[in-house]
Amino acid sequence: MYNRWQSYPEYLKSKYGHPIYRIGVDGGFSCPNREKTRHGGCAFCDGTGSVAVYQRNTESGFFRNSGYIDEVASRILDRFASIEAQIEKGKGFIKRRYKAEEFALYFQSWTNTYDSADNLKKIYDKALSFGPFREFIISTRPDCLDDDILDLLESYKTDDMEVWVELGLQSSNDETLRRINRGHDAACYMEAAKKLKARGLKISTHVIFGLPGETREDYINTIKWVNKANSDAIKIHNLHVSGGTLLNEEYLEGLFTAASTERHLENTELGLRYLKPDVIVQRLICETPMHRLAAPRHFADKYLFLSHLQRRMEDNGTMQGDLYEA
Repeated sequence: MYNRWQSYPEYLKSKYGHPIYRIGVDGGFSCPNREKTRHGGCAFCDGTGSVAVYQRNTESGFFRNSGYIDEVASRILDRFASIEAQIEKGKGFIKRRYKAEEFALYFQSWTNTYDSADNLKKIYDKALSFGPFREFIISTRPDCLDDDILDLLESYKTDDMEVWVELGLQSSNDETLRRINRGHDAACYMEAAKKLKARGLKISTHVIFGLPGETREDYINTIKWVNKANSDAIKIHNLHVSGGTLLNEEYLEGLFTAASTERHLENTELGLRYLKPDVIVQRLICETPMHRLAAPRHFADKYLFLSHLQRRMEDNGTMQGDLYEA
């Protein structure tokens, strides 16, 4: 349907012969950037950790049982129970809605490598035991991938299951990363990407268009940084300002504006034109529940946005990668 860019659904169909649906899981992880020494996390983060919509029960799917046993073991067992429940719930929802037959396991919420390699192995092994899964997807930060964790992730690669790492970059502009309190620089992302590629792992890079102070030139440079890292896929988000965030305070003071549908269409078309032609486009807009969203309050839904973008690029005669330079 969307033939102006390399869409993720088309990639899955061509690779597997049919759709593969992600089951988003909250593994009970936290984030190093929310430690006290990091001043409360990224400026755009409202503390929900990107939990999948269908997994939100009063905004959390994580159980905290109490019992007089080893505290660390207790937490792991609680996480096992939560993960099992989430996977069963996710499978049920996706089967009912999409008639799905095969799935990907997606550790989506928070920083899913923010633990020891030993604990990660226990948690990953338990989750994968509820498979089979065609893809194993881990969302994380570039500063949470030491060699032991990289080795662990590599160990899950099989002929029947690919391993993807979703890596948050957001911007290649270090001044922007400092302003939003990201906690790492662009070079950290590049180093992590190189290590992941050296182990044959797939990379999907997250970027945000519309961050305060950024221009079209910044978006182009960020896309070029993604290309340089040889990222296999990309998720482009328009900036959402959530209540209770540092960005919301700046927004209320009038220090920046949130992009309209039209402005994000322009920025997205521009970014896609500089994106390497074979990079898979997994997402092009952000989706935040309206009860938490301060701005933009009026924005096209995903399907309307994508249809507008397709038509716009057809009318303009533009394609993903038509401005790409190796």
